[in-house]
Amino acid sequence: MCFSAPASFVAAAVTGAAGIAAVARSSDSRELPLAAVPVFFAVQQAIEGVLWLTLPVAPDSPQASLLTDAFLLFALVFWPAFAPLVAWLIEPDQQRRRLLLVPLAIGLGVAAYLLWTLAIGDHGASVVGGHIVYENNPGAPFGVGVLYLLATAGGPALSSIRTVNLLAVLLLVGSIIAYVVYTDAFVSVWCFFAAAASAIILTHFERVRAARLASSKARV
Repeated sequence: MCFSAPASFVAAAVTGAAGIAAVARSSDSRELPLAAVPVFFAVQQAIEGVLWLTLPVAPDSPQASLLTDAFLLFALVFWPAFAPLVAWLIEPDQQRRRLLLVPLAIGLGVAAYLLWTLAIGDHGASVVGGHIVYENNPGAPFGVGVLYLLATAGGPALSSIRTVNLLAVLLLVGSIIAYVVYTDAFVSVWCFFAAAASAIILTHFERVRAARLASSKARV
């Protein structure tokens, strides 16, 4: 994660394994994006792990720049669009699906805005106080940060599926704690809490799989 290269690689391995197991247990194409969330966390944390190794020896290298770009694209662009999309795809209630279009639209707008700031501005990463601090100029206004949370946590919070609601609570609380305690390293630290969502997702698919097996046996 944000604390060291080994921590990032361990997190990548654990979340990646959880994601592979969740994908293997999913049986509906609409479930795949949710099952794949830990896999995306794993990729993101692996990127940051390599960045941890790169910054102390070659902070101005093309490799460091590429890794920083990749991490920021995940953190700032991918998640605000993908999180509400996952909630919308898996939602069985049609009325809530229509309601979930609102945070999805917000997420797409936030992702587009932050992608624009990355494209036109300067950004970089450095190790400060035991964390990787990401800089993006021009930075996003406070209101964009609120919209980011509405998309990533607000969308799942509207779901009728309890597991998706738990993810929303975890992401919201984790983001607030990360912002309050580690303001400068917020983009990196919040993913520590988000990665914990992998356990919830795997548990969800294990329960769904068990329920389907029990239902199948009951029909025999």
